[in-house]
Amino acid sequence: MSHILVVDDDATVRFTLQEVLGSDGHVVSAFEDAAAALTKVSGADVVITDFAMPGMDGLEFLRRVHTEHPRLPVVMITARGSERTAVAAMREGAYDYLSKPFDIAELRAVVNRAIEVVSLRATSRHLAAERVVGHPIVGSSPAFTRVLTSLSRVAGRDVPVLIRGETGTGKELAASFLHAQSARASGPLVRFNCAAVPADLAESELFGHAKGAFTGAATAHEGYLARAHGGTLVLDELGELPLSIQPKLLRALQEGEVQRVGANSVGKVDVRVVACTNADLERAVNAGSFRADLYYRVAVVDIEIPPLRERTSDIPELIETFVARYRERFGLAGVSLTPRLVDALCARPWPGNVRELDNAIARLLALSDGEAAIDVDALEQDKPGAPQTFHEQVAAFERQLLARAMDAEGGNQSAAARALGMSRVTLIDKLKRHGLFERRRC
Repeated sequence: MSHILVVDDDATVRFTLQEVLGSDGHVVSAFEDAAAALTKVSGADVVITDFAMPGMDGLEFLRRVHTEHPRLPVVMITARGSERTAVAAMREGAYDYLSKPFDIAELRAVVNRAIEVVSLRATSRHLAAERVVGHPIVGSSPAFTRVLTSLSRVAGRDVPVLIRGETGTGKELAASFLHAQSARASGPLVRFNCAAVPADLAESELFGHAKGAFTGAATAHEGYLARAHGGTLVLDELGELPLSIQPKLLRALQEGEVQRVGANSVGKVDVRVVACTNADLERAVNAGSFRADLYYRVAVVDIEIPPLRERTSDIPELIETFVARYRERFGLAGVSLTPRLVDALCARPWPGNVRELDNAIARLLALSDGEAAIDVDALEQDKPGAPQTFHEQVAAFERQLLARAMDAEGGNQSAAARALGMSRVTLIDKLKRHGLFERRRC
């Protein structure tokens, strides 16, 4: 399903396009005014626009769309016989054009080709991102697919992005993915962990310092912001950034200027900031431990990475990927996991998310004899991955009961609810809480 934006001052044309493309399963947003449509372009996959319209015409609309979204396919509708107009549109970057009155079959063919181009471009960027990141980006669940779509859309738009998520969900991977698909991909990707540097050194590390700025500063030091010039600066654990240097960071981002500690001059920097955090920054703003103006500066686009419990259908594929990785790394060509072990791993709550699952697979293969398939009894030795607290153990037990009941009843929620002695509404609530509502093989 694709989102198609239609712009035409003729109500009949708008209605026809909505009916035809809507019946093909697409989401169609129609506007009679090009200026109003500009505010909704960011979520579109394909744009169809008339040429002759009052106010802003189609050619100007095309130019403005491609200023912000150069890869977005725009199909121009022209009057019959206006070949000169069509040529001008193509020169401005239009994907294709249709002549009025257009043929429905031709309309569908043009739109389908444009959607295919969008898909191929996304696939190409995805593969390029995997090469930069260094390993596969795994996941096809609805929750994870939505995140990848958001990342792909915003990657080419040079705005700050805030990536939120629990520990181990893959925020750093998402930041690398953004950089690899951006126009800055050939520039540096620099990471600064706000929690790893003591508060009294954070300013010097982030902005740099001049020679003699303080005791021990025998030479000048280039900060992380300057190192990221022309590329992307990833601020890991942004919520831990000392409050005292937040105003200076805000100015650097607003003005594109950096002043080293102890220096009189100011240097220019051109960076895109991608911030990552598992903290609730809005709560920190309300508590006075994080500046509101800095929060709004870094959170122009806010993307949340779902925890593993909300994308459980991805677990088998993740297990397969991790097994292949450590099988090669440890030289265990003949090792595999039994279906019973995969099922048991799928039933775990994974509070540490993808990182915990990765570590568990590495541990299982490292401790194997290297010759036989690893079975479920190996989990008895896998204490580090098991839930430790009372509440974690209760949650894990409840999740296993729910998973078994759904399996036993073939995924029938009403039957599973009866078997467990609860209402269907309660069952659905618990399934959602444990990330089993979209459950497939797990």
